[in-house]
Amino acid sequence: MKKARFYLGLILLPCLLLGCNSLTATFDQTAYTQVTSLKVDALDVMDKATENYTTHEAEVKTLQLKIDKAIEYDTHRPNNQVTNKLWTILNNPQGNLLGGFLARWKKDGTCGATFIQEEKQLVGKAFDQIAELESKKIKPSDVTINQ
Repeated sequence: MKKARFYLGLILLPCLLLGCNSLTATFDQTAYTQVTSLKVDALDVMDKATENYTTHEAEVKTLQLKIDKAIEYDTHRPNNQVTNKLWTILNNPQGNLLGGFLARWKKDGTCGATFIQEEKQLVGKAFDQIAELESKKIKPSDVTINQ
C-alpha cells in the first residue's frame, strides 16, 4: 500500500505545476480523446491477465503501439513536459503502473485476480490524472489578446 501511495504521489506532484501556464500546453482534443480511449483499452487488456500472456500477446502489442503513438503525439506538443512525465511514469516497464504490469504478466505468464484489480485501480487513476491535466489546460478559445 505504501508503494501505491508513493506512485500516486509521484503522479500527483507534477499536476501541481499546472498553475504555471508557461510550462503547460494548451488543451488538445486529440490528446484528451487518446488518453480516455487508451484507459478503456488498457483496463480491458488487464482483465485478461488471469489467462496466459501468450494468448493475448497480440492485444498487448496493439495496446502498446497505441500508447506509443499517444506518447509520440504528446512529445511534440510545446510546453507539454508535465504530461510527458506522466506518460513516462505510466508506461515504465520497471515501474508499478501499466508498463510494469504488462512486463510482469509477460514474465509470469498469468496474474492473480486480486493483483489485477488492485493494479487496475492504480492504472485507472494514472490515466485519469493525464486526462484531468489535459482537460484543465487552457482552451485556445479561452485565450484573449490584449490590444
